[in-house]
Amino acid sequence: MKVINILNTSIHNLTMRETIQIVDNTISEGNQLHHVVVNAGKIVAMQNDLKLRQSVNQSDLINADGQAVVWASKVLGKPLKERVAGIDLMVNLVQLAHQKNYKIFFFGAQEEVVKKVVETYTNQFSPRIIAGYRNGYFKKEEEQSIAREIGESGANILFVAISSPTKENFLYENKGLLQKVNFVMGVGGSFDVIAGKVKRAPIWMQKVGLEWFYRFAQEPQRMWKRYLIGNTHFIRLVLKEAFSKN
Repeated sequence: MKVINILNTSIHNLTMRETIQIVDNTISEGNQLHHVVVNAGKIVAMQNDLKLRQSVNQSDLINADGQAVVWASKVLGKPLKERVAGIDLMVNLVQLAHQKNYKIFFFGAQEEVVKKVVETYTNQFSPRIIAGYRNGYFKKEEEQSIAREIGESGANILFVAISSPTKENFLYENKGLLQKVNFVMGVGGSFDVIAGKVKRAPIWMQKVGLEWFYRFAQEPQRMWKRYLIGNTHFIRLVLKEAFSKN
């Protein structure tokens, strides 16, 4: 897999189809793959959060979740093939689990949200794809017991819907306890979308890179700092690196 580096962040240059094939091969061969997606906000945080940077860059598979990252790759002369959005990859992998009889553990979000996600996929596909679920609220001292429970659940796939950097650090620090799970992935706020708590932007907004604005418009008080300040800082960092090469 070809890897490019953008602002101290390693990213695999893969399409959605290529990513799904790698995951399928990993599970069918009985191996383990630790996956992470990066967007503009996470890359900005990684500039100063060295623990987060380590957790991300030492993952086995890193996709560009945000359209802004694809834009940056082109500006910096390292063009990515396409955006591989975490929520789209998750949806595709649930379908793959149904086709291949893989089992999934859903970990994160509020109790009613994760239960709704499990109910939705049970009705849409089959209860056979469910290895277990747990909400995302816990104390630091509970982490290892939670990871052990997931590791012994029989899951082939683990989706973790917890905010950064908590999810990245949880997955990195508990990799040994999760070794029986073939594919491990952080999915951010995807459970909220699947459960219907949050609406996703129309396709046209996703394609032109305005999904962040749609999300901001739904919860401006909670999201303004992440998107307005974070995106501005990201653009500044990209342009600074681009001009430093000239």
